[in-house]
Amino acid sequence: MRLRADHTQITSAAKAGLSVATGRRTENDSRPPSAKRQRRAYRTRPDPLAGLWDEEVVPMLRAAPGLRPISLFDELARRHPDRVGSSFRRTLERRVAEWKALHGGDRDVMFRQVQQPGRMGLSDFTDANDLGIIVAGRPLDHRLYHFTLACSGFEHVEVVLGGESFAALASGLERALRLLGGAPREHRSDSLSAAFRNLARSDAADLTRRFAALVVHFGMLPTRNNRGVAHENGAIERRHGHGRKRIAQALLLRGSNRFDDLDAYRAFVAEVVGQHNRRHAAMIEAERALLRPLPAEPAMTWDEMTVRVSSASGFMCRHVFYTVPSRLVGHRLHLRIHDDHIEAFLGGSFLLTVPRRRRPHGAGAVHVVDYHHVIAALRAKPGALANLAYRDALWPRAAYRRAWDALVEAVGAREAGRTMVALLALVHDRGVEADLAAAIDAALHAGERPDLTLLRRCFTPATTVAPQVTVILPPLAAYDRLIVVAGMTDAGLAP
Repeated sequence: MRLRADHTQITSAAKAGLSVATGRRTENDSRPPSAKRQRRAYRTRPDPLAGLWDEEVVPMLRAAPGLRPISLFDELARRHPDRVGSSFRRTLERRVAEWKALHGGDRDVMFRQVQQPGRMGLSDFTDANDLGIIVAGRPLDHRLYHFTLACSGFEHVEVVLGGESFAALASGLERALRLLGGAPREHRSDSLSAAFRNLARSDAADLTRRFAALVVHFGMLPTRNNRGVAHENGAIERRHGHGRKRIAQALLLRGSNRFDDLDAYRAFVAEVVGQHNRRHAAMIEAERALLRPLPAEPAMTWDEMTVRVSSASGFMCRHVFYTVPSRLVGHRLHLRIHDDHIEAFLGGSFLLTVPRRRRPHGAGAVHVVDYHHVIAALRAKPGALANLAYRDALWPRAAYRRAWDALVEAVGAREAGRTMVALLALVHDRGVEADLAAAIDAALHAGERPDLTLLRRCFTPATTVAPQVTVILPPLAAYDRLIVVAGMTDAGLAP
């Protein structure tokens, strides 16, 4: 009414958030609602559920209280297509909600918990493909390992390339606790296959020996929520969504979801999580003082396997072929399988580290090849390159694959194999992988195929001839003269 003094009725109603009809009615009768006569409860239109509610809907709800209003609506529309319309649904939903509140069964109750400092830490995995991360020009299929303290909110997140494996769980938990500087009394997770055998057994017999040994190593009690009851792990489930939102917001501020390599993306995630922990620094420091001290020795955070190196100068590990130096053919190697790399040992001696790859479901063979391992054998058998099983994985850069295709089209596979083996040997001997790739790209861009002679001349240092040095030997009598001069000098006489 104060607005009505300066504005029209329509404008005043709009500014007050009222409809025009309500504004007109209020202006015509300015008494407060308490002073007005309340209308008696009576129906202003016929009940659309008359003859259906007590006769059909209630019996169905009594027989199956879990029926949803939309299911009842569809069933009534099937039985009475002439009576059930679009306006019928809202009335049915309201009436069903009222019936369930009065006559329905008990519902599940969430009991809010008081978290004690230093008592519980939680681990879980969450899918992160919805972030749309691009690494080195390719979409990154990955998960995030997430650890948190239930009380203070400390969080640690790691990028996981494979599934929910024991190696990913163990390494993530190890790094989280080392970063935290202590361990809580209890570790909670859901039914992770990395930690539990999800079979119909009691929980005590369900723990895997490796996971039990891991948590005992840190002095924690392993627990888990009941299968299929995710809200029992709610202290971390809720934070999954918050964590992904923080990363998504940071990506928007960054202006791009593309990263040059995996390390750059991991550093980005660590910075986002670090900002969250800094906001809770006071609570985290208070809880850190109540954590149990960590053991000095690191935990075993990897899977183990023993393989034999085949005559192809490689070994199979979980459906993926990896090459090693040919001098290891016939030897047995002990492998430590981590989430993103594999360490190979001969006895107790460390040999090398190779990046870990995984074969997608239904895909063909996957090869992890280092041309340095097999170049000596290829020099002796260059013809083997034409039909080599892992030829496509042999090229260190895309330029070499394009060079192979151009040479095969121009001179055939046999001659192309000789040229490419010679180019790989040049790269191996001179360490010019990137420079040679740039030169190959330049030649292909100019419409020419790689010229082996020209490339060798460019990347092989020119041989120089040693200078001719003439040495003139003095006569021995000259040394006698030096002896006489030295003697006179010692005696204080002028020579």
